Amino acid sequence: QVQLVESGGGLVQAGGPLRLSCAASGSIFNINTMGWYRQAPGKQRELVATITSGGRTNYADSVKGRFSISRDNAKNTVYLQMNSLKPEDTAVYYCNADIVDTYRYAYRAYWGQGTQVTVSS
Repeated sequence: QVQLVESGGGLVQAGGPLRLSCAASGSIFNINTMGWYRQAPGKQRELVATITSGGRTNYADSVKGRFSISRDNAKNTVYLQMNSLKPEDTAVYYCNADIVDTYRYAYRAYWGQGTQVTVSS
């Protein structure tokens, strides 16, 4: 089994920082791209940021300059450092990773359970 577990969500005032973590565990053979998505109430899930196994990053326009994604391949962990948070950043944040386990040939997309981030004004 492969599992992704997020942590670090919570309540923060506008302008403040928050750091999310997501650790992958289980029978992992290789991890390709990892990323973060978010879904606000009544809204569609949207991409926040992604990072390849080689460290190339991609960000949504709404978070460029404020959020930073990074990863520690030795720990199978991806991070999202969020700065200058705005009320519109309030959402459930989900970790995503493309993983091939030790029993399957192709990569499969795995998702974490989600962690709530609430930004108050």
